[in-house]
Amino acid sequence: MAYKVDIIGPEEREGLFRRYEPRYLYSSKCELHGTCIRLLTDQANTNNYWEDNFYSMSESVRSHGRLVVLDDPEQEMGVRYDPLTRTAFLFNIDYYGWVKSIALALAGDILEDQHRIHSVHGAALDVAGKGVTLIAPSKSGKTTHSWGLLRSNDARLVTDDWFFVRMSSKRPLAYGSEKNFYVEGDIASIWPEYQHLVDKATFDNRGRAIVNVRWTVGQGGVVPMATMYKVIFLKRDKGDPEVSRRLSVEESMAYLEANNFCNPHQLVKDERKMRLRRDFFREFLRQCEVHIVNTVAPPLEVQEVVRGIACGKGSADKC
Repeated sequence: MAYKVDIIGPEEREGLFRRYEPRYLYSSKCELHGTCIRLLTDQANTNNYWEDNFYSMSESVRSHGRLVVLDDPEQEMGVRYDPLTRTAFLFNIDYYGWVKSIALALAGDILEDQHRIHSVHGAALDVAGKGVTLIAPSKSGKTTHSWGLLRSNDARLVTDDWFFVRMSSKRPLAYGSEKNFYVEGDIASIWPEYQHLVDKATFDNRGRAIVNVRWTVGQGGVVPMATMYKVIFLKRDKGDPEVSRRLSVEESMAYLEANNFCNPHQLVKDERKMRLRRDFFREFLRQCEVHIVNTVAPPLEVQEVVRGIACGKGSADKC
C-alpha cells in the first residue's frame, strides 16, 4: 500500500470539516452504482478529472459518502476515514488514480454493508455474450490485456479497473461505474489501434489520462454490465515456466488471500469485512470457470493465451 488509511470517529471528522471548510473551492457529485459520492477539494485538476471520469449526480441528491481531497504540508500523506459517516479525507495525494479508487472503495463500503453488493478490483468485459474478468496485482497486465481483448469485434468493455457484483440464485452480474477510463500513455505502444486515442489525451504527472475509449471502439464497445462466466487471474512470475492452468475454488481463494484480494484500496479491513469478502469471493468463484495466466512473456504471446481462454477456443484467432 502506497498510502496509509487511519480510521477516525465522528468527532475527529467534525473537527477536520470545520478546519478545512474555507478551502472547499470545488464540489462535485458523482453516481457510483446507485450511490451518490461527493467530492470536496481545492484542486482544480482533481475536480476536472473527477467530472471527466464519473457519471454526474444531481446536486439535489444528498450524498451517501464524501471525499475531501486537500494538500496540507502539516498533514502526513494518507487517508483518514470515518466509516460511520462514510467520509474520507485524502491529504497530499497528487495521483488521481488513488483518488478515483478510494471513491470506488467508499461506494463499495456502503454497498457491501447495506445492499450485499460487492467490489472487485479487476477488469470486466463481455466477450461473445459471456462475462470475463481479469484480476491481478498491480503491474501484472490487467489493463494491457483487457484493452487487448477489446480489440476484438466480439468484446465489449464494462470496466478496466473496478466493478460491482450482485449475487443471486442466477449467475453473478458485474456492473461498471466509470464513464471514461484512466489509462497509461504506453497503451498505444502495445496496441497501436489506440494511438489516435492517446494523441488526443492530456496526460498528468503520472503519465496517465482520462480517455473515452468509445472514440476507438464505438458507442457499442462499452456496456454497463455483463453476466460473469470466467475469471482469469494474472501473475508475473519469472520462476514459473507454466503459462496457464485451471484453478479450483480453493486454489483461487489461496491466490486472492495471498494478494490481498488484488485490491490495495480497501478502506476497512476488520474481521467482519474480511469475512464478508471471503464469503463473496468463494461463491463468485464457485459459479465461474477460473484460470491463471503468467504474463512474463511478450504481450502479444500472453494475449493469445488470454483470448483463447476468454473465447473458449483453442486458438485466439477464432474470437
